[in-house]
Amino acid sequence: VVSVLTAIILFNFTFLHPVKFYLGGFYNIPHVKYYYVFLCFVYIVTVLGNGFLLSVIYLVKTLHTPRYIIVFNLAVTDLCGSTALIPKLLDTFLFDRRYIVYEACLSYMFFVFYFGSMQSWTLVVMAYDRFVAICLPLRYNVLVTRKSVITILLCSWASLLIVIAVLVGLFDRLSFCGSLEIKSFFCDHGPTFRLACSDTFLNVVMANVTYSLVICIPLVLIGATYVCISIALSRTASREERLKALRTCTSHLILVALFFIPYMGTNIIVKITDINPNVRIFNSSLSHIGPSLLNPIIYALKTEEVVNAIRRLCKRKTTILSKW
Repeated sequence: VVSVLTAIILFNFTFLHPVKFYLGGFYNIPHVKYYYVFLCFVYIVTVLGNGFLLSVIYLVKTLHTPRYIIVFNLAVTDLCGSTALIPKLLDTFLFDRRYIVYEACLSYMFFVFYFGSMQSWTLVVMAYDRFVAICLPLRYNVLVTRKSVITILLCSWASLLIVIAVLVGLFDRLSFCGSLEIKSFFCDHGPTFRLACSDTFLNVVMANVTYSLVICIPLVLIGATYVCISIALSRTASREERLKALRTCTSHLILVALFFIPYMGTNIIVKITDINPNVRIFNSSLSHIGPSLLNPIIYALKTEEVVNAIRRLCKRKTTILSKW
């Protein structure tokens, strides 16, 4: 299969671009299709959960605050990220359509990384919101407004669009003259550019820059905000006030742990040891789908404002039905 693909290439100026790549996926695992069926179930729950959270925030006017604009943005990125990844993944492996056109592969890569990156920076904006609320409460209504939050989020979308476009665009300077089998469950950046037979120095540099911008810098900023929050809370005399402030941060801290720990764990393990390809693919797939699945559940169950909003919606619906 690979030998046939390597024979079918297009000449583009001085670069050899393949017509198609071949997605390898898992290797020699019996009944692996059950895992893909599980991913189908995860996608359905993700769409329903995030769609429900978006609906609640949209319908309940008391949630039209800067904080929940950020939560709304996170739900949108979760929904888009899962939609960019899982339907194509299911089509590829459940129906054994593992060949993917070169341009489609780059588009696949772009959208998965773009929405994943936006998830990361949305968590940073959430940390900023908690920092101002706890450390600068008297200035909260001045610093955290609808306009300022929307501006920050739009700047994040625009900046990450440029970064990920450059990351993916650098593939056009590569030549592929060997194996075209991507040893991953989607057009992952690392496994794809390593197939090139030309100089990949710029791709490696950009991969490290992107990793720093998407994982390292957001994690440092979030960590710094919580150091400041801890210092501010240590100066608070009342134990009840401390617990109340911490409760407002619980959901965010869980989201941060769900997003960053799997990504960092997988990358660290890959760099320090030879990990089984199937284990790497399994960890990577769960890292991509886990946060999008659990984020709306955590916010629906752990956030008092959302729970109260759901109750009000249910009462409103009951009242309307009783009138009919």
